[in-house]
Amino acid sequence: MTIEDIDRVAVLGAGNMGHGITEVVALAGYDVTMRDVKVQFVEDGYGSIEWSLEKLAEKGRIEEEPETVLGRIDIEVDLEAAVAEADLVVEAAPERMELKREIFSDLDEYTPEGAILASNTSSLSITEIAEATDRPGQVVGTHFFNPPVKMDLVEVIYGAETTDETAETAHEFVESIGKTPIYVRKDVNGFVVNSVLGPFGDEAGWMVSEGLYDVREVDAAMVFRRNYPMGPFELGDLTGIDIGYHVRKEAGKEVPPITEEKVEAEELGRKTGKGYYDYEDREASETPQADGEAVDGDGPDYERGQGEDVDTLRIEARMINEAAKLIGNDVAIAEAIDTGLRLGAGFPEGPCRRADKLGLDEVLEKLETLHEEYGAERYEPSEHLRELVESGRTGEDAGAGFFEYGSDAERDYTTLNHTLEDGLLAIELDRPERLNALNEDLMDEVVHLLNAADLEEVRAVTLEGAGDRAFCAGADVSGFAGTEPHEKGVTEVFTTVAEFPRPTLAKVDGYCLGGGLELALACDLRVATENSAFGFPEIDLGLIPGGGGTQRAMRMLTDARAKELVFRGEHIDAERAEDWGLINRAVPRSEFEEVADEFVSDLTNGPPIALRKAKRVMDEGRDGDLDAGLELEAQAFGLLLGTEDVAEGTAAFSEDREPEFRGE
Repeated sequence: MTIEDIDRVAVLGAGNMGHGITEVVALAGYDVTMRDVKVQFVEDGYGSIEWSLEKLAEKGRIEEEPETVLGRIDIEVDLEAAVAEADLVVEAAPERMELKREIFSDLDEYTPEGAILASNTSSLSITEIAEATDRPGQVVGTHFFNPPVKMDLVEVIYGAETTDETAETAHEFVESIGKTPIYVRKDVNGFVVNSVLGPFGDEAGWMVSEGLYDVREVDAAMVFRRNYPMGPFELGDLTGIDIGYHVRKEAGKEVPPITEEKVEAEELGRKTGKGYYDYEDREASETPQADGEAVDGDGPDYERGQGEDVDTLRIEARMINEAAKLIGNDVAIAEAIDTGLRLGAGFPEGPCRRADKLGLDEVLEKLETLHEEYGAERYEPSEHLRELVESGRTGEDAGAGFFEYGSDAERDYTTLNHTLEDGLLAIELDRPERLNALNEDLMDEVVHLLNAADLEEVRAVTLEGAGDRAFCAGADVSGFAGTEPHEKGVTEVFTTVAEFPRPTLAKVDGYCLGGGLELALACDLRVATENSAFGFPEIDLGLIPGGGGTQRAMRMLTDARAKELVFRGEHIDAERAEDWGLINRAVPRSEFEEVADEFVSDLTNGPPIALRKAKRVMDEGRDGDLDAGLELEAQAFGLLLGTEDVAEGTAAFSEDREPEFRGE
């Protein structure tokens, strides 16, 4: 079975995951049957899809009418009827092994011989599920994250017998529905994301259970000092304390006393009204929290400044160690792990990238110290981590760790994707979970890539954002937490883009705000979808644009319009941005790639020397007086007259053909 063979998909389950997966698959253009055991279940799931599609349409997030998408969805109660013509089945039933094995046994009987059978399980063994069939090679895990419509990540998991063809087809299918797949090449407990995420809450629980810190101190430290989207106890309350508890128990791992106490007291988090924090809407209570303080029903109420002495490396070292174990055991590569934790858990950066910043030798030393002090198996350093340190790959400062950093080596970029084909260097900002917001890593990588670009091969550059929500929503404030305020010149990334000696095009689809707008303005040209939004919201934070935005806006717009953008901090839509002259084109999303390709074609097929000279003359002349600008223009014109490109252009015009410029 290849991706070309997949036309019809069946999704088993109409609950939150089932109807979400169904919606995503239908949006991608596949015919899909959603099945559950009762008519009411499938009707409720269908209604949820209908509501969701209407909301997406209202926000301009889908190109088709909701009715068109719904027309590709069938609902069914009879299992055999639901899967009889399916090329791919995605099972999204409750997390009970006995139930899943029963379903897969039936699927083995009811589905076509070549169909791929996938399970959306988040924790159960794919190998054990596959044993219920006579075709374990065609069974694979496809772990979607909740809610599937919003979450980009899908773990593609090998069972012991899963063939490469099956896994690769599942991987391609995930890409075809607009999601980001990562391979989990061995069927390990917790797969990738939950394996690495486990110590985040687990080690925090041990630290509080030992009386070293309280709940609020640990959460505050991990959020405000280490920039995680939420603290480990806050996260536990959100997902359900019992969930993590049972996962640890099933894996045979020791559970922190504080977690045991909460489960025994049936204080499981938000869903019970109380967990590590209190969520009940009532007056302040004298009931003690885990940290001994009174609760007031406000939920997580930790504050900046708490937890300044919390040993955050103790938590992070364990997560990094789990990542190293996965790599050493050939379960996943570092890039996949970092992608998984960024997309699946909302981490500001992956654990492998963070480890390289911290220094793998520091991480190893912390683990060895903890292992010596406590003697617990959870602190035993992985062999892969030891091997990296012993080989001198201790991180960014050493030029290599989990990733390569040497200036002369092929660098492993962790926050952007890039391709170079037919003269076009296409750069994709790859932080969709943060709306492609700029952090230090992303800015550094853009600068490194452009500075390392081979100008003999690059004729033009495009910048765009991953996902379908943002080009770049500005600076990632959490990514700069803890930095000291200081006066500085224009941030290097904006200058590097603006001064790159080849034409640059920003492809804007979605939010283009703050630093993102400054990045777009640093480009020579801008094409945007009609649903895009532009603005400088910095004034609402008591700031002003700091990457050249005030000056580029003043040179591009009238004074009044530039000042309106900066002073008011409001968003303007693409139509107004085009009218003002902020962008070159505002087009429907359905025409976006076609129009952008037309721009790119002119840039990559045009005369390289003339384009380069034109950019330099126009940029430098803009900032000087008219006479100086005219002199620059005249000099460039004279130089171009002697080039072979001009001779080719003249000959092509005379012969009524397309010129073939070679930059000579």
